[in-house]
Amino acid sequence: MVEQVFKLATGNDKAVEKIIFDENLHYLHMVFNKNEGLPEHLSNSNVYMTVVRGKLSIGLDDQEIHEYEKGTLLKIPYKTKMNVKNLCEETLELIVVKAPAPQQ
Repeated sequence: MVEQVFKLATGNDKAVEKIIFDENLHYLHMVFNKNEGLPEHLSNSNVYMTVVRGKLSIGLDDQEIHEYEKGTLLKIPYKTKMNVKNLCEETLELIVVKAPAPQQ
């Protein structure tokens, strides 16, 4: 078998899954229910965030919180302060790609 196969969570329970973490990129799958999210942090690479379902509430640097619906892709620059939350009733699901892979 040439390909590698990865499975993502398919439920509504909170999840932050590191699907691929290699020298090329980091590929994460995240699921958040209302009032769940990530701790505020600085992006450690270029971040590409796709809203798969629900509505993302995100504050970047000193901006007010913006909301993005499913089908939206955000490109967030390296060293941007990020505050990622789900402030809505519907479950939020994200795919996050960091490229190049952060250097630890």
